[in-house]
Amino acid sequence: MRDVLDLGGLQAEVTRKAIKHVHLSVLPPAGKVRVAAPQRMPLDTIRLFVVSKLAWIRSQQRKLQSQERETPREFLNKESHYLWGKRYLLEISHADAAPTVSLSPRKLHLQVRPGADQVRCEEVLDAWYRQQVRDALPALFAKWEPLLRVKVNRLFVQRMKTKWGSCTPESGYIRLNTDLAKKPPECLEYVLVHELAHLLEPKHNERFVALMDMYLSQWQHLRKLLNDLPVRHENWDY
Repeated sequence: MRDVLDLGGLQAEVTRKAIKHVHLSVLPPAGKVRVAAPQRMPLDTIRLFVVSKLAWIRSQQRKLQSQERETPREFLNKESHYLWGKRYLLEISHADAAPTVSLSPRKLHLQVRPGADQVRCEEVLDAWYRQQVRDALPALFAKWEPLLRVKVNRLFVQRMKTKWGSCTPESGYIRLNTDLAKKPPECLEYVLVHELAHLLEPKHNERFVALMDMYLSQWQHLRKLLNDLPVRHENWDY
């Protein structure tokens, strides 16, 4: 069951979950507000929490509404695609063989079976991007886990609509967005360090900021770089 809080021109959708703390999200593209709250928390308590965060919510909504978005990908020859911040022109070929993706200095070559439609092309390329992220991570884990003295128990790389990454400190699980493979490599490093820091401090409080300042002094610059880049076009369905 979901409740909706009406806060004078702003609505927040409340979902009850088996969690200990309230989690507040402002979702792209328009800035929809969603709250995940403990199952027994009174609605009035949730309302007070959301009201206390109104300034932050408005700030996040302004950022989302002004952020540049990619045009929809149609998977046509010479269409622009990106890997680690570098632009490539798509070249599609067909063969009765397993799909493959490869690079040349200026082109991204996508080979699919005859009759493959746009959806299938997107699936193949998404899987390839996911593998690019996975291939880049071992060196980053080897660098950052010892520095922060943390250990990730399980890693997920997946397509995410609303976040670049997430962390569940209780389980030691981290999730990273497949689309990070399209951004400059330092953006992947920033998101990973951000999530690793959440294993030490779950909240975005002063201690978390101090940890980020200590271990990745340029993190705010990298966050701005990532958030200023165009993000994937999505048909948002809530």
